[in-house]
Amino acid sequence: MPVKVTLDAVLRARGITAKAIAEEIGITETQLSQFRSGKTRGLRFSTLSKLCFVLGCTPGDLINYDRDPADLLVGRDELD
Repeated sequence: MPVKVTLDAVLRARGITAKAIAEEIGITETQLSQFRSGKTRGLRFSTLSKLCFVLGCTPGDLINYDRDPADLLVGRDELD
């Protein structure tokens, strides 16, 4: 998948544990772990905003996209 979660790198750079961040923004460690692993189906903008506020970053620091032309085909059959 071309969308990659880079939260772990941000946490390492700031010397903060995922457990501490989860507690501070009010989500479970399991929810944060699912986001960190890319196994979540979605992320609320309010949660993303809290992460960015606490970490002093932008959404682009937490999520990266590698351009892939195949992305244009994903879900295309759902539109027909």
